[in-house]
Amino acid sequence: MVVLNKIYTRTGDKGDTALSDGSRVAKHDARVEAYGTVDELNATLGLCRLHAEGQLAERLAVIQNDLFDLGADLSRPHMAADDQASYPVLRIIDAQVDRLEAEIDAMNADLQPLRSFILPGGSALAAHLHLARTVARRAERRATELLAGGDVNGSAVRYLNRLSDWLFVAGRVANDGGASDILWVPGASR
Repeated sequence: MVVLNKIYTRTGDKGDTALSDGSRVAKHDARVEAYGTVDELNATLGLCRLHAEGQLAERLAVIQNDLFDLGADLSRPHMAADDQASYPVLRIIDAQVDRLEAEIDAMNADLQPLRSFILPGGSALAAHLHLARTVARRAERRATELLAGGDVNGSAVRYLNRLSDWLFVAGRVANDGGASDILWVPGASR
C-alpha cells in the first residue's frame, strides 16, 4: 500500500521528476508524457462515472484501477532490469486486454451495425466516453513512442488500443444502445 504523508516534496521544482525505479528525468520526457496522459485519461473516466450506472459504472471502476497499474507500468524505464528485481514489478498483462475484448464483444452484440461514422455526443455519458476515447488514443500514441524505443511492455500498448475501442462501444451503449447516436452526414454543411 502507498502511504502519502506529505503531498509536496519540492524535488521537481527544477523541472525533473523521479520514475518508479528512482531515476530522474525531465518532466517533459516521453515516458512522463505517456503515463501523464494515462493519468488524464483516468480523470476523464472519473467524469464518465458521474453519469454511469450499473454494470457500466462497475466496469469503468475496474478500468480506472487498471489505469493506475498502467501508469506504474509505463513509469518503469528498464524492463530487462525489472526481470531481476527483488520484488514483483507491476505490469499490465494480456488477461486485462482479453477482459476488455470480452466486454467489447458483449456490449457490441446488442448494437446495430454502423452504417456511418458517428459524431461524439448524444447523452452526457456518451459525450464523456467519446472524450475519454480520444484521450486513450493520445495515450496510445505516447506509449507507442516508447515502444519504438524498445523499452515498454507490449501488453500496455495493446491495453490502450483495446480501451479506446471499449470506450467507443460503451459510448454507443450509453446512447440508448446506439439509437441516439448522432450520425455523420458527409458534406452536410456544404
